[in-house]
Amino acid sequence: MKTLRLILGDQLNIKHSWFKDTNDDVVYCLFEMRQETDYVKHHIQKVIGFFGAMRQFAEDLKTQGHKVVYFRIHDKNNTQDLIENLSLLINEHNIEHFQYLHPDEHRLDKQLNAFTDSLDISSKVFTTEHFYTSRNDLATFFEGKKQFLMENFYRDMRKKHDILMVAGQPEGGKWNYDKSNRNKWKGDVSIPNYKLFKNDVSEVIKDIKTGSVETIGKFETKTFPYPITRKQAIEQLKYFCEELLVHFGDYQDAMHTEEEYLFHSRLSFAMNLKLISPKDIVTSVMNYYRKHSDDINISQVEGFVRQVIGWREYMRGMYWAFMPEYKSKNELNNHNKLADFFWTGNTKMNCLKHAINNSLDNGYAHHIQRLMITGNYALLTQTDPDQVDDWYLGVYVDAIEWVQLTNTRGMSQFADGGKIATKPYVSSGSYINKMSNYCGDCHYNKSKKIEDDACPFNSLYWNFLDDKREQLGNNFRMGMMYSLLDKMDKKALQDIKKKAQHIIEHQNEY
Repeated sequence: MKTLRLILGDQLNIKHSWFKDTNDDVVYCLFEMRQETDYVKHHIQKVIGFFGAMRQFAEDLKTQGHKVVYFRIHDKNNTQDLIENLSLLINEHNIEHFQYLHPDEHRLDKQLNAFTDSLDISSKVFTTEHFYTSRNDLATFFEGKKQFLMENFYRDMRKKHDILMVAGQPEGGKWNYDKSNRNKWKGDVSIPNYKLFKNDVSEVIKDIKTGSVETIGKFETKTFPYPITRKQAIEQLKYFCEELLVHFGDYQDAMHTEEEYLFHSRLSFAMNLKLISPKDIVTSVMNYYRKHSDDINISQVEGFVRQVIGWREYMRGMYWAFMPEYKSKNELNNHNKLADFFWTGNTKMNCLKHAINNSLDNGYAHHIQRLMITGNYALLTQTDPDQVDDWYLGVYVDAIEWVQLTNTRGMSQFADGGKIATKPYVSSGSYINKMSNYCGDCHYNKSKKIEDDACPFNSLYWNFLDDKREQLGNNFRMGMMYSLLDKMDKKALQDIKKKAQHIIEHQNEY
């Protein structure tokens, strides 16, 4: 029976059981499509990375002896629509059976479910064989519970997969070393040169232009620096273990004007395309740690493992537990426009200038830059979460909705009313100064609230708390801040709110 198998752009798992054997009656298909480039405006490096990795994956399959049909973005027979492309191939190749892998985005899952329901031929869906958990494991784990605390899920994952466990107890005596992961990097600990790949993507760039794909961000070279093959991903992982793991935990929340990546692994793009699996990564990190435990503190390793088996799997589970309703959540009723400087980086606020320009230049920012700089500002200015979602989904090379949406709408913007985060992640300028050197040469003064040169985060912070008292006033984790707000001089608060309103209404002047 002649079979057509679909591979989406984020399903590039060469170790999948599909590819163990070759079969002349099986045809694999991959498509570069305007359907995928246009649903939000993506960073040029994101489109380049996806297309580059997909093309290499198709070549690897052919090298292994598999039959592959690949549509480039400008091919004449490319309809630019997933369903139309599949229908075309089914007819053209006299396909009798259709197979695909579970998509990780709800819109594609819905699209393919409807397509298979309409088919006159048989079909079957398979797992991607990538994640530790299945789609519904988290919903099952939290069934009947009022809160969905990541920490509880993370501890269960540690036990279930015997990671950093000794005789049923957490290795080192603690489940979580988060308090050890908040050091400010001051330049006293050297950072090795970054591992940058030189993938020639000049042909991909040419095709993107020919295909008239509109993008954001910058790309001024012809070589793509992130891994686009499994081999490169493994090289990146090896480099992380040997050069960066030793200080990862200490500085995972740190930010600095002269360092874009610090000790971060830069593996998220490869992992989210499934070039390399979370099990590959955790196993390698644990093996390296076991061999070098005299030199590497457990807090470095636990901080990294928590991001992979805890946070990443948790976010995916929350996505599938609450979609599609989750995508429209706006519990804080925020409707302001995203500041224009998110698209240009032209702002006098030094922290935002660096975080946004890093995003536009490299399609990258680490989790604290995303959460406590750009996300913090968007929430404090009470920006519509739809606009925040679109920016985050478009600007980062590693952004795929299942991981982006829950991080942005839940963790960053608190638009889900507290399903993911137990409190909004907002701060004044003091936190930014604590974790970075951004404030040192900023146009604004981190200690002032209402003066012309006052840090905008300060007035925005107190204004936000006051504006959202109805929704947040009873939040047990915010009691201290509301107590301070209640003690604030009424005239002083009025002046702060006036200043904050001016910032919100004239964001592009700041």
